[in-house]
Amino acid sequence: MPQSAAPNSQGDADRLEAATDQAIAICGGDVRAALKAMIVANEFLESEVCELMQAVSHAYARGRFKTYTG
Repeated sequence: MPQSAAPNSQGDADRLEAATDQAIAICGGDVRAALKAMIVANEFLESEVCELMQAVSHAYARGRFKTYTG
């Protein structure tokens, strides 16, 4: 796991543990099913990011977005 993705405080670690427990519980205690669900969710989010990047790229090419000049 990249350093930036690691929990940076005890609160983050506790939330991650709670979310993990919740995902496993939702899947009836089946860790494999929970992992599969997370993979499916991640793939969905990756496809959403790709679509958004394409939309922004097309809008930028059409001059709808201006670069920040500071």
